[in-house]
Amino acid sequence: MIRVATFAVAIAGLAIAGYLTIVHYAGGEPVCAIAHGCATVQKSSYAELLGVPVALLGLFGYVAILASLLKDTETGRSITALLAIAGVAFSAWLTYVEIWELEAICIWCVGSAICMTLLAGLATTRLLRAPAH
Repeated sequence: MIRVATFAVAIAGLAIAGYLTIVHYAGGEPVCAIAHGCATVQKSSYAELLGVPVALLGLFGYVAILASLLKDTETGRSITALLAIAGVAFSAWLTYVEIWELEAICIWCVGSAICMTLLAGLATTRLLRAPAH
């Protein structure tokens, strides 16, 4: 059951990151419920890391998490947890940047951060509850 929930949350995160990646490469502005917060974040210098769009990094992260769910082994569970925890750390840094550096909030980024936080909790629970071999 936890594995299915983890898969569902990863798909939601993948959809968010995919949308933001498409918007980035299309040169548009994401649909945003908060004034111009999403556009401010998406067009900032923080939207890329070493020339790679942060949204694309998120997309790769969610794909990697989904791939790690394919095998229900201790290694697979460990990789899922590691990726999700790393994703939470990166999301926390990006949230800091949004609030304190850009003074703008992107609801899509918040959604992705929530997905990654849920994934970290689910993946860690799944890892710790796994039967010992």
